[in-house]
Amino acid sequence: MIAKTISPARDRLQSRLLVATILPLLVALSIWNFVIQRDEVGYALAPHYLAGAVAISVTFALVTWLIKAATPTAAACGGLICLLLTAANISPPPSLLHSGLPPLALLFVLTFLATRYGRAKKEVRGLSEPRTGRRASQVIANLGVAAFLAAFAIGEISIASTLAFGAAIAALAEATADTLSSEIGQAVAGPAFLISNFRRVPPGTDGPISLTGTLSGLLGAAAVTFAGLPPHSFKLLVFCPVFGAATAGLFFDSLLGATLERRGYLGNDLVNFASTAFAAAIFYPLAYVTMSFLHI
Repeated sequence: MIAKTISPARDRLQSRLLVATILPLLVALSIWNFVIQRDEVGYALAPHYLAGAVAISVTFALVTWLIKAATPTAAACGGLICLLLTAANISPPPSLLHSGLPPLALLFVLTFLATRYGRAKKEVRGLSEPRTGRRASQVIANLGVAAFLAAFAIGEISIASTLAFGAAIAALAEATADTLSSEIGQAVAGPAFLISNFRRVPPGTDGPISLTGTLSGLLGAAAVTFAGLPPHSFKLLVFCPVFGAATAGLFFDSLLGATLERRGYLGNDLVNFASTAFAAAIFYPLAYVTMSFLHI
């Protein structure tokens, strides 16, 4: 088993602060969208649509808990995040298939399978996820940025809401890529190298990249990106900034892991949160370049 350089106390403190900061913010945005501004945000919160979103989110939370993919608290956080992403819809007429639900569902399936791929080998090395499922901090770290941005893509369609939706998908794609690259890379246990100096290190070390893991991550990001884009003639061109941002976030995650995490300054939850935020931020200039190219 590879020991983490960050102290357990600091790691727990960072994770708790992350949840204490982001979860209340997501709750406040939910109340704003679904209660205070319900009559102002337009078609996306029509009674039948909102009822469907709530039902799906509750089901999502229950399923993740029952199959032990998450602890009860983490499952509840996942349900709230699912609600925000399902309510975000940028392709009229309103449809669950054109919301943030398909990429979230695909993320869940891919990461669930990747976590269990080669589980016996990863458990022997002490690299496997706990059988009790992911903690609330892990859910917030991987999905909190996407949920935050989705809250600004609920309601009337505008350039700002469309960009927020694209940034949310980029964050989801990066989270998928990160999980698949690490889980599959650790299971295969092929050559792994630090992105900071390309020195070979054992699988499971903070911040390594491997050919198998990286390719797996990029394929997962591509699938989630494609699932999150509305069907129209520019789909492949819109795909580029989202996938590009997710790819940048994946390598940024490895860079943070090889530097700040490896030196004990940051825990894995903060690294994952920062990487999804980086992917979302990079999406905006990439989208601007794409829109300029298309004269939109």
